[in-house]
Amino acid sequence: MSALHVWLAILGMGAVTAVTRALFLIGGERMVLPPRVQRVLRYAPAAALAAVVVPDLLVTHAGISLGLSNHALWASAAGLAYYLWRRGMMGTIAVGMAVFTLLRLVV
Repeated sequence: MSALHVWLAILGMGAVTAVTRALFLIGGERMVLPPRVQRVLRYAPAAALAAVVVPDLLVTHAGISLGLSNHALWASAAGLAYYLWRRGMMGTIAVGMAVFTLLRLVV
């Protein structure tokens, strides 16, 4: 891939990003999304977060791992369980880090 192709790709992606974001600003109050689209867009941040976090939790240097050697997966599962039980952010972080540290020391 030549330098020209790289710059054209960067400019093209920038243009597509600018146009898709500007459509909502240009339309202003005249452009109203249907209620169904608004409901669907509420799940976009959670879907994006899952798309970033889940591969990082499942993939290790040896491939996809669900075993005890995957410390990050089990620490995040423990943190999630604590959060669903108590709804406290600091406790979630503390539990996740404690489980992660214990697994690294023991396993």
